[in-house]
Amino acid sequence: MNHVQLADHRSHHVKGSARPAALQVERLNWGPSGATRLLHDISFSVAPGEMLAVVGPNGAGKSSLLRCLYRFHRPTGGTVTLDGADIWSMKPRDCARRIATVLQEPATDFGLTVSEIIELGLTPHLGRFGKADLGEVAAALALMDLTRFAARDFATLSGGEKQRVMIARALLQKPDLLILDEPTNHLDIRHQLEVLELLSGLEATIIVSLHDLALACAHADRVLVLDHGHQVQLGAPLEVLTPPAIRQTFAVGAAIDAHPTTGRPRFSFHLDDQS
Repeated sequence: MNHVQLADHRSHHVKGSARPAALQVERLNWGPSGATRLLHDISFSVAPGEMLAVVGPNGAGKSSLLRCLYRFHRPTGGTVTLDGADIWSMKPRDCARRIATVLQEPATDFGLTVSEIIELGLTPHLGRFGKADLGEVAAALALMDLTRFAARDFATLSGGEKQRVMIARALLQKPDLLILDEPTNHLDIRHQLEVLELLSGLEATIIVSLHDLALACAHADRVLVLDHGHQVQLGAPLEVLTPPAIRQTFAVGAAIDAHPTTGRPRFSFHLDDQS
């Protein structure tokens, strides 16, 4: 996969196929039944076509928040609306047509080939007797550098290869809202960079949780910082990810400068007595 392929795919297979959605989260609370709340009064909005990165230390509530946004967890308080409609008032199929997800740990044994897994991305858009567009499936395979694995059993792939398959499946769904939970998990450095570049160019609203603050800062329009289930900060990356804020939330010292080649923010971290 190279940047020419990425641009070609954007214009022929993704661009214009989705209608980026507006997401509104109002005073969202959630916790397992009978347990203490894990998310506390989270409120934010995401404009159509915007990329929001969700960051925070382990246990901050990032995955729990995303599960509420793609209708896996029903909030115990507050609302999640997509273009003004509460997602829990939508029919599941309608929701599936508009929201695609990529989870941290893809399932390991579907009994399907890589090509068949990716083809599932078209399911919400097909009628009972509809047939998948194999040309689109082939394009998604090529986009994620998976063509040589098309006939392979999904269960035989490495963790990084599986992650790329699930991203390809989600892209083929052509969602209005794409939610990704640590999509760079298991990916090598090159694929991490290529995936984030690809996401930045999609015509979709993107919400992505990331551990890598440099990737979040380089690609997201805004950053939401969570800590212990609370919303700490929300804003432009360099306004939110400052050394004092990083020390407070992540308990490490940080230095930020510009990368000499790309000019993008570069982070380095260290333990210190103030953390």
